[in-house]
Amino acid sequence: MEVANKELKRNDIETYKCPIPTVFLQHVDFPAGLHYAYLRFKDSSERLRVIRCNTRQVGHPRPELGAGWHLYVHDYDLRVGDRLVLLAEEDPIIGSQYRIVARRRIIRLFGAEVWGDLPRVHY
Repeated sequence: MEVANKELKRNDIETYKCPIPTVFLQHVDFPAGLHYAYLRFKDSSERLRVIRCNTRQVGHPRPELGAGWHLYVHDYDLRVGDRLVLLAEEDPIIGSQYRIVARRRIIRLFGAEVWGDLPRVHY
């Protein structure tokens, strides 16, 4: 089930963090007293990635992907305008897990955009 997506901006690509939609927070269990959690994502090549999700300690939570994000950007050669999709999946054995997918606009056809999943470039 898709829980969040966003079009990547220059800052998302060039910095070591990526703000994500607040709606994603309802799918994250933060350890008691902490404003961050290390989340396990499977990417499109089925590699398990650990990416830190941070929130602000005061005011609006504003979640962002932190440590581990920049390596994902590098491995998938992400660019401005690509789309980041975060999915939550229920596994009956291990519980909830996440999937991270990068998509790039391939073509605009009859007014509709066609997007394709990006393969991993760097191993």
